[in-house]
Amino acid sequence: LGMNVITMNVGSDGWQLETEEGAIMNGGKAEHIKEAAMVMSAYCDVIGIRCFAGLEDKAEDDAEKVLMGFMKFATVPIINLESSTLHPLQSFADLITIESFKKVQKPKVVLTWAPHPKALPQAVPNSFAQWMNAWGEAEFVITHPIDYELAETFTKGATITHDQNAALENADFVYVKNWSTYTD
Repeated sequence: LGMNVITMNVGSDGWQLETEEGAIMNGGKAEHIKEAAMVMSAYCDVIGIRCFAGLEDKAEDDAEKVLMGFMKFATVPIINLESSTLHPLQSFADLITIESFKKVQKPKVVLTWAPHPKALPQAVPNSFAQWMNAWGEAEFVITHPIDYELAETFTKGATITHDQNAALENADFVYVKNWSTYTD
């Protein structure tokens, strides 16, 4: 696209950002997100933010403090490249792939949980469910173990079952993904 890209890994290449309004800046955080977003806006035409869930406190992850802070204080467009709860561009690309390769008008698409050595954030399955439900051109089924529910905000409209074998029956597309539970 002819862009010059600057990559900054806040916390490893830079410094920790404070996200709380009115915080006293005398600890390990060198700059408030308000100032960082404004300065970065002066250097950039667009800012892509990639921040991850801590997987320890659901309310904290759902607050999306880094993404929301940049959206509030930046003066340029913010693109969510992945956040604690969503990974919209990956899931949009997955939807485009399904649309491109479907062989029936309304395919059966199954999002299924699978084991992984390390529990992963819910961002990808949340976004996939959100896109599939918004698209509305598929029979969309989500299957996962008990206690691995995704937020109804993203899954409303999908068929949800704990019976993976039944869910996979006659599937046209199977989207396999691990995600964490906050109940463990």
